[in-house]
Amino acid sequence: MNDTPASTPATDVASVPAAERPALPDRLCTDARSPFHRPEFFEHDIVIRYNGKDRFDVEEYCISEGWIKVPVGKKVDRRGYPLLIKLKGTVEAFYR
Repeated sequence: MNDTPASTPATDVASVPAAERPALPDRLCTDARSPFHRPEFFEHDIVIRYNGKDRFDVEEYCISEGWIKVPVGKKVDRRGYPLLIKLKGTVEAFYR
């Protein structure tokens, strides 16, 4: 007899049609403490293209102002959060 609960099939991210994905906002942040954090967008793979190159280390972006925030190596502040720098340039965000 198996005591584990019945497993439900996992939903594959690639199987979600593009029409059901929410439109990406102008500004989005991965930090849950930020007012620009929206967890429903992180259910799908998001790609940020900065100056023509895909970046996967972006913590926050703003398309209209043209900047991204990325961590500075492994440096952290006194509370243990990564230090971020703002890079200005051309920013595009889209789903993979």
